[in-house]
Amino acid sequence: MGNNKLIYHQNVRVIYADTDKMGVVYNGTYFRFFEIGRTELMRYYGLVYSELEKYGYQLPLLEAYANYRAGAHYDDLLDIETTLDLDNIGPRVRFDYKILRSNILISDGWTSHIFFNIINQKAVKPPRVFMEKIEELRHNL
Repeated sequence: MGNNKLIYHQNVRVIYADTDKMGVVYNGTYFRFFEIGRTELMRYYGLVYSELEKYGYQLPLLEAYANYRAGAHYDDLLDIETTLDLDNIGPRVRFDYKILRSNILISDGWTSHIFFNIINQKAVKPPRVFMEKIEELRHNL
């Protein structure tokens, strides 16, 4: 298939609480940046996470990976680039991330999630409401 990918950019400013004793962004903070990117990509494309929960579904984290290439510091303005490949959505869904400072890649990584039915407490296929939106997005790309 073609290039059916959703891409979204979200800026975030590094605050003191994001840094460690060495004055650089703490490694675990990148996973919070990934979450910001994922949440905002979903919101931008009409896949609002809180709406998914209203239908009885969640997207718990299965795996997370980050590659640290360079440090970020207090007051840096970072660009979180998040990508969702629409052709690779099944019971698992993967989001890819790049964290850039002044267009220089400082970290990249991914997270993998499953669709989870809140009522029966089981992993499930992507819900119809989600897949209908995905099909609409595919059609409009």
